[in-house]
Amino acid sequence: MPVSPAVVSRIALANAVANGAIVVTGGAVRLTGSGLGCPTWPRCTDESFVATPELAGHGAVEFGNRLLTFVLTAVAIATVVAVFRSVRRDLRAFAVLSFLGIPAQALLGGVTVLTGLNPWTVAAHFLLSTVLVAVATVLWLRSREPGVGRPLLRRPLALLVSGIGVVTGAVLVLGTLVTGSGPHSGDVDEAGVPTGDRTGFDVEAVSQLHADAVFLLLGLTVALLVTLYATDAPDRVRRAARDLLVVQLAQGVVGYVQYFTGLPVALVLLHVLGAVLITAFTARLVWSVRGPAMTLSSYRTTPRPAVPLSH
Repeated sequence: MPVSPAVVSRIALANAVANGAIVVTGGAVRLTGSGLGCPTWPRCTDESFVATPELAGHGAVEFGNRLLTFVLTAVAIATVVAVFRSVRRDLRAFAVLSFLGIPAQALLGGVTVLTGLNPWTVAAHFLLSTVLVAVATVLWLRSREPGVGRPLLRRPLALLVSGIGVVTGAVLVLGTLVTGSGPHSGDVDEAGVPTGDRTGFDVEAVSQLHADAVFLLLGLTVALLVTLYATDAPDRVRRAARDLLVVQLAQGVVGYVQYFTGLPVALVLLHVLGAVLITAFTARLVWSVRGPAMTLSSYRTTPRPAVPLSH
């Protein structure tokens, strides 16, 4: 029995939420210094798959995050099954990519643990998560419409949207360098103090470069939004650009406040959530530049243009 579009959309939404949630919980692991709470992989210890009492709170936090991977896997499998049992063939690639990203993340997470939280594998682990958030977001948004239609923007504006996507990726990459150069590396030393500066970069220099990229991103988004309102652009693109700008500004405020207040854990975790939202809303903007496919009922109900009478 085919799965209805409404059910597919609801499962796809759950998949998108789960992908975003595991990024935030992964941030909590890092910020609590629990990155090596389970000191090995795939077991938690050499003798046990689960956290032992000797590992205390850090082990419980890290093992809890590992358990969430099974929840995400179940949701991803449900998404694949629902999509393949529906009539939406255009969603299948997104569903499969969303599922395949989970074992890739698990393996990368294992490498991260086995290499003692190497900052580059930690950064790659986070960045792959943001890619999966983008894929899951587009999957959900597409599932709410009958299919993909024609482009809605002229080429210069479409290129500007693509540029915003590229700069957003650069901002996220630089953000991982800032985190790796700061005090929240993900584990603690023998005295229980969080270790930091694992990249060897100067945190102030990297933070300034990150801030410059953010200003460039804001400028591109403002330019797009002004152009969209100055032209006869579709409302869906305008709303996507407007909402993205609001999220960018909020994220910028959190970033500056956390920097000048000594990187408190609560604000850094809020900044991680902001990165997830930035990714999702950027994906929404890129998705919005193509209209929905016209169904047969749409063709029947769309009024035809008036044809001038010949004299």
